[in-house]
Amino acid sequence: MGNLIKPNFTFIDLFSGIGGMRIALESKNLKCVYSSEWDKYAQQTYNENFGEIPEGDITKKNEKDIPPHDILCGGFPCQAFSIAGKQEGFADTRGTLFFDIVRIVKYHKPKILLLENVKNLLTHDNNKTFDAIIKTLTKLNYNCYYEVLNAGNFGVPQQRKRLIIVGFKKNLNIKDFEFTKTLNCATSLYTFLEKQKKVTDKYVVNCNNVVRYNIKIEKDSSGHYPQKCIRIGTINKGGQGERVYSSLGHSITLSAHGGGLGAKTGLYLINKKVRRLTPRECANIMGFPKNFKIPVSNAQAYKQFGNSVAIPVIKSVITDIMNKF
Repeated sequence: MGNLIKPNFTFIDLFSGIGGMRIALESKNLKCVYSSEWDKYAQQTYNENFGEIPEGDITKKNEKDIPPHDILCGGFPCQAFSIAGKQEGFADTRGTLFFDIVRIVKYHKPKILLLENVKNLLTHDNNKTFDAIIKTLTKLNYNCYYEVLNAGNFGVPQQRKRLIIVGFKKNLNIKDFEFTKTLNCATSLYTFLEKQKKVTDKYVVNCNNVVRYNIKIEKDSSGHYPQKCIRIGTINKGGQGERVYSSLGHSITLSAHGGGLGAKTGLYLINKKVRRLTPRECANIMGFPKNFKIPVSNAQAYKQFGNSVAIPVIKSVITDIMNKF
């Protein structure tokens, strides 16, 4: 392994979204040589921040035209495996995008695989889907390791559990890889919020003393609840998107497709007002840098951050990986 110099490692950024994986890996002196993302709005955000437009539909890209690379990164689309989705797995055309990873791996044989997905992938179809994925990667000569990691344990105030899969080429002889599971960083949502003068009333459910919804705050929210998401009230009947949480604890998981009044971000009691999070606050609790540009509409921004990776988690994983060399 002595000929593998860490700063010279290259990677490709598949299903790149808005570049969360790239930010994490570039922070460790790794070089991106290729990116792919089909959504035009995500391409716009990616271009605004990295100065390049990811190539489009990976299913139409010949693997021979992708540059050689040391690490293949892919937060492959998770809708097919999500609890909230149809759970059709490989029968769902979105699920088959895993096989585009396979054909690229077969051709390029990268040293390392770094894949991310929803935790439900582990148990989907009585574990058959995940077993098929691991067996496929093993047949491609990779030693695979996996762990469900919660972003809330890595310095951001969000309960967000995601499955991380790391694969090492078998000839590297890495057989004792372990994930760091927590960095012991106690956080609360309140410290990640924008200054209130920047937050307009469009994010507030009730404002200017106009009562539009039946809001019930049922629990004292004055205490701090580090590392926990604390529900303190409801709106109307408390259905999806109608639950109120303390801003002194963690946020719920950001979602690309949630519904209700608190769609995609959840609702929080902040300075005596119940409101959604702003796109910038979503960026903050995903670990994006302060100078990250958000050039799209709020609707697209919520979708993009809801689909992204939590950057501190990926930074931790890539540090664990690089420590093996």
